[in-house]
Amino acid sequence: MMITDIETYFSKGCGRCARFSTPECSIKDWQEGLAQLRSICISADLKETVKWGHPCYMFADRNIALLGAFRKDFGLSFFNAALMKDAENILERQGPNTKHSNLIRFTSNSGPAQMEDVILAYLQEAKGYAEAGQKPPKDDSALDLPEELIEALDADPELSEAFHALTRGRQRSYVINLNGAKKQETRVNRIAKFRDKIIDGKGANER
Repeated sequence: MMITDIETYFSKGCGRCARFSTPECSIKDWQEGLAQLRSICISADLKETVKWGHPCYMFADRNIALLGAFRKDFGLSFFNAALMKDAENILERQGPNTKHSNLIRFTSNSGPAQMEDVILAYLQEAKGYAEAGQKPPKDDSALDLPEELIEALDADPELSEAFHALTRGRQRSYVINLNGAKKQETRVNRIAKFRDKIIDGKGANER
């Protein structure tokens, strides 16, 4: 069960795997660096929330960036990465099926403090797009994914890899199902329930 309280993340983890609240949780290894990233995001006047079991930072009612930790590294990933100019050429793709480079990756706890000015500049750039209501142009060759699904895929590399590995028909089954929900909250809840199916390579209507 993914966590919903921000402090739980920094003390116990995201709740998405069996290592939650154990000494083996990746959060334990990167607590210092994650705390520094958190401080930088807050200092950039971003609103701190929890989405998909991770700290998510918002501005002008738009998701700006998300914190994440893994066994070998941790990082800050940007939403709407197609807009980012990446002036310092530091953004990385989170996987082979990730369309745009969106991640600042760290392999030492001291990394965020050393790059604070650059991180702040990138956050300010992303805030500018949010304030202007600017979004990346749609790819006409791709399925028209609901915004909630796009954000969930950006926030969850494992889910993104699994979704993009699905056949187009299976991808479409999720799009149809999600578009059938009138409320944003319902779509978000459905995505959370669909996660295991997507990871298993199944369509929305498969058992």
